[in-house]
Amino acid sequence: MSGAGDDFFQPVSAMELARFAGVPTFMRLPELARDHPRFGEVQMGLVGVPWDGGTTNRPGARHGPRQLRDYSTMIRAMNPVTGINPFTSVNCADLGDVPPNPVDIQDSLARITSFYSDLKTNDITPMTVGGDHLITLPVLRALASDGPVGLIQFDSHSDLFDDYFGGHKFTHGTPFRRAIEEGLVDPKRFVQVGIRGTAYNTEDIEWGLEQGIRIIRVEELFDRGISDVMAEVRQIVGNQATYCTYDIDYVDPTFAPGTGTPEIGGPNSFQAQQVIRELAGVNLIGADLVEVAPPFDASGGTAWLGISLVFELMCVLSQSISGKDASD
Repeated sequence: MSGAGDDFFQPVSAMELARFAGVPTFMRLPELARDHPRFGEVQMGLVGVPWDGGTTNRPGARHGPRQLRDYSTMIRAMNPVTGINPFTSVNCADLGDVPPNPVDIQDSLARITSFYSDLKTNDITPMTVGGDHLITLPVLRALASDGPVGLIQFDSHSDLFDDYFGGHKFTHGTPFRRAIEEGLVDPKRFVQVGIRGTAYNTEDIEWGLEQGIRIIRVEELFDRGISDVMAEVRQIVGNQATYCTYDIDYVDPTFAPGTGTPEIGGPNSFQAQQVIRELAGVNLIGADLVEVAPPFDASGGTAWLGISLVFELMCVLSQSISGKDASD
């Protein structure tokens, strides 16, 4: 990493430019193309993946990154609880969108993997905004190219099904089965938190348990409490490389109605923040926030919650990046 902390890119302050003014970028950071002379200085890259070709029912998550960028103008720089300012801890920039192919699933997956392979080569930790949950698979193909990683998944669904509609293997309900089969994720270091909702059958859960995945239903989360559950999560993933994926439908639809497959009985918005703050100390190599579908929430409240959770993820990611740099 070249340059000093005082050379880091900084969000445009609302004290200098009103929040409703200017061209929206993630967190009002500069947008850098890969040929930008300072691209190599970026430590955390915010990336949009506006694609929902894996959706099996209600599409709309392709519009998530654009609305989340817009709503990110509301985010200030300091976390009032943890005291972390990710923009002074590491150098952050908006790296734009992965260009999707809306009519070809496999081509889109390949485009996503190629984009993230370039980030990995440049030692940039990605903070991704989707898009449907299938996008996590090609991201993991890039980041886990050297070997399987741990995975923490906040979600109401397991996404461990084998196929949909008579043999189709790539949907937003199958990415983590594929990730295990491809050797991208160590199932013994894989934890799912918040699982709930009616089911087609138990095949996905049974398969996951057979692989060694720790599946924590929302009832257990509420019975034990967030601190206790998250202590177990940290113990399971240990100090090895771990990725975090956060589906907005983990949150109760009272607070996040703008998603394709909402499930009642979930955490509230404060609890949604709490679980992320409990990731402090995890060796994170990247994170994503997926399945925000603006067409299903005219108020924009889901996007506001979503980008607020992205900020929380940035805070824990920045500490993980800073810890790695300090140990180099």
